Amino acid sequence: MDLWELFLNSIGPIALAGLTGTIPLALISFAFGLMLALGVALMRISEHRLLSGIARVYISIIRGTPLLVQLFVIFYGMPSIGIVVDPWPSAIIAFSLNVGGYGAEVIRAAILSVPKGQWEAAYTVGMGRSRTLARIILPQAARVSVPSLSNTFISLVKDTSLASLILVTELFRISQQIAAFSYKFMVVYLTAALVYWVICLVLSMGQDVLEKRLDRHVAR
Repeated sequence: MDLWELFLNSIGPIALAGLTGTIPLALISFAFGLMLALGVALMRISEHRLLSGIARVYISIIRGTPLLVQLFVIFYGMPSIGIVVDPWPSAIIAFSLNVGGYGAEVIRAAILSVPKGQWEAAYTVGMGRSRTLARIILPQAARVSVPSLSNTFISLVKDTSLASLILVTELFRISQQIAAFSYKFMVVYLTAALVYWVICLVLSMGQDVLEKRLDRHVAR
């Protein structure tokens, strides 16, 4: 089998694995991670020292340890204390926790970027803190945080390749299997890189469109 034929034969299964494995894994993990990030961000800016302290510790642990270590702790470490988690849930938990740690700081910064006058104006018309957050602050913070959170998602798509190390069937796992069968590692891994690049390129284009649409609603 020549190199061109190998490329044509491998790009289909690799791309399919990206669509059925990598993208769903990234989407599910990002959705859970975003919800976690919002909760942690609100804890981080809370006036209650205990809640703020817990959020600080969580963010510090996530940002201070490699994602691969976090993944291994959940999949290989937790069985030692009697908790066995299958590969897919393990990957989702690890990626969600990671997104939660990094996303929390993005959301916190976005919330703090909203002028304090917005809070004061809401309070003067009788709105409480939670209502002000939900109706005034968070919608503005969401628009500000879109670029950074989009970059986080694109990075997550690439980071899902680490899930192959715990036997999750995704893009890079399929690439490893094809490479091991054909012994043409360079061609197969370059094909995988090409598929990753195309996926991230499409996501980047979507990010640009979303940012332009949101920018239309920003007062000049």
